[in-house]
Amino acid sequence: MARRRQAVTIKHVAADAGVSLQTVSRVINKEPSVRPEMQERVQASIDRLGYVPSIAAQRMSGSRSYLILAVNDRERTIADWQARQGTDWVDQMLLGGMLKCAEHGYRMIIELVDTHDDHVERELAAAIAALQPDGIILTPPHSDNPRIVEFLGEQGIPFVRIGSRENKHGIPLTMDDTRMASLATRHLIDHGHKLIGFIAGSPEYRLSARRVSGWQAAMAEASLSTDGLLAEGDFSYASGERAAIALLERQPRPTAIIASNDQMALATLEVARAKEIAVPEQLSLISFDNTPLVHFTQPPLTAVDQPIAETVSCAVDLIIRAQKGEPLPDGVTTVHGSLAERASVAPPA
Repeated sequence: MARRRQAVTIKHVAADAGVSLQTVSRVINKEPSVRPEMQERVQASIDRLGYVPSIAAQRMSGSRSYLILAVNDRERTIADWQARQGTDWVDQMLLGGMLKCAEHGYRMIIELVDTHDDHVERELAAAIAALQPDGIILTPPHSDNPRIVEFLGEQGIPFVRIGSRENKHGIPLTMDDTRMASLATRHLIDHGHKLIGFIAGSPEYRLSARRVSGWQAAMAEASLSTDGLLAEGDFSYASGERAAIALLERQPRPTAIIASNDQMALATLEVARAKEIAVPEQLSLISFDNTPLVHFTQPPLTAVDQPIAETVSCAVDLIIRAQKGEPLPDGVTTVHGSLAERASVAPPA
């Protein structure tokens, strides 16, 4: 049986270079206090031995952990996983966050936390104590949960609030929901639609109200009424069904609908099919998110493409800059999305 090769550790590097473990750690972390000749000496040992730095070695300097913690909503994440319906928020978080972390020698870990938990502060404190992250990324609805935000504001750890526009605590970062809802609405108006319904998301998410505002602003700019054209949802398929039924039984019936996420858009498509309302010939439909599901519906859905990967990548970058003491942007940082045009939009009949 072949013997497994012994892994090279920081102790091997220190012994080969004739220096302390702390000196090797400072070289690995590129700390400015290391003399150039010592940097060359240690790096020569690293190259000769084929050593790959570990997080434990990087942590030895005591200044950074090289870990970034992303906090996502437990209930919704587990429900999406169990439903196996192709939602890819977490996948896109990993894509953007992990690649950006890798550029800087960091690791990203995702924790699921219930935003409604009475002991949410205790849960976060336990995660922080165990991981000692250099920064935290909050996703909606955590990013606007005052208990979570105020607790983290007291911890002295940089944290980014995705979907938030408030900068009292943390670093606000948005995907420009107001503008994207306006863009979708103007797209329908440009196709000749005047009766454009809107299905709102959960009021627990402040971005839901911003999407409604974007729709209202674009309608007002075109001198079009929104009376009776707003239906409330909560991002679930069932709520989308209820909202779609309410809108499509209205007289006069809307010729187009914008749904605040893909699940509610899929529900609207099914309600329209059950009522024998053809999409897009009799009803145009636009969704938010642009998850894999909407590429393969009949017809494929035009959708607001949420730049999740780019946003989480930006969040990682902001945390690392904060850790280094570099200046951060004033106010809210915005990552702009786009509209993926497919076959679900046509001029009104």
